[in-house]
Amino acid sequence: MSTETQTSNMGEGRALLTSRERDALAGEDTDNYRYKTRTYFRRRLEKLEEDIELLREHDPDLLEDLRDVVCTESDDG
Repeated sequence: MSTETQTSNMGEGRALLTSRERDALAGEDTDNYRYKTRTYFRRRLEKLEEDIELLREHDPDLLEDLRDVVCTESDDG
């Protein structure tokens, strides 16, 4: 894979959930896969904690961007 292809793919893909995982959590897949998805998600949250520590130390601006996304109140209340 070329560097150009790798760079263009970096901004695409999932955030915390894949499309199938989103479907599973929305009840559009098996209960078994929904359970697995919840487990995968919790593991990703643990890794996210590690990423936050790295950002705190090495790139506080990106950490602030993350906080803006995660900590913003939704319109739903």
